[in-house]
Amino acid sequence: MSKSPTARFSDRVENYVRYRPGYPPEVLDLLRTECGLLPSHTVADIASGTGVFTRLLLENGNSVFAVEPNPEMREMGIHQLESLQSDARLVSIAGTAEETMLRSASVDFVTAAQAAHWFDLPRARAEFARILRPEGWCVLIWNERRTATTPFLRDYEQLLLTYGTDYKEVRHERTNALIHEFFAPALSEERVFSLRQQFDYEGTAGRLLSSSYAPLEGHPSHAPMMQELQRIFRAHAKDDKVEFEYNTRVYYGHL
Repeated sequence: MSKSPTARFSDRVENYVRYRPGYPPEVLDLLRTECGLLPSHTVADIASGTGVFTRLLLENGNSVFAVEPNPEMREMGIHQLESLQSDARLVSIAGTAEETMLRSASVDFVTAAQAAHWFDLPRARAEFARILRPEGWCVLIWNERRTATTPFLRDYEQLLLTYGTDYKEVRHERTNALIHEFFAPALSEERVFSLRQQFDYEGTAGRLLSSSYAPLEGHPSHAPMMQELQRIFRAHAKDDKVEFEYNTRVYYGHL
């Protein structure tokens, strides 16, 4: 049985921290230009996880409520961001997208990076609308791994289709429909940026095992999956590295 969304990453936090991609700096440039993001704005970063996007907001000068339901991810986020907490601009909250624990009309922006596909969308939308100040912005972000632009990525995608526990069910093919449903009847804007990661074999394995649908050690599919990953890596590595490519999709609008 699949784990609940709030528990899916509890046993892979270390790999998530080390091997998941960050977000291009152009994302914050976009929010400054299109949404008027200022350092003085308060942001609720929902499903903040280990703090990957939260860090960018703190470095921009924003005060951030990092709302994360998974205790292991939340504790790692606090640890990862401790160097940026000296002026108390970060408040970590054990909450969910549907119940953030925040006051009504208390934030200028709500952000959710690599997370909204796990939400109960109608409840999350109502909660975001409640905590946003008038004319506040909602921003949903995904790093969408490209699946067919290189021979390595095509083989990697086939590996996930073969061995992923519920990969077909959770991949992001419905993102556009999800966004339309979430923002309606209001409109949203979309921008796309490019992002890349290069890994040796250890990093490639860590990137794979950071995904919630990759079977871990002890699962019958784990060993054959890792053998296939070694084969793929040897077939495609250049200078002992392979490259992951992403489209970073940013959707933003009012609710």
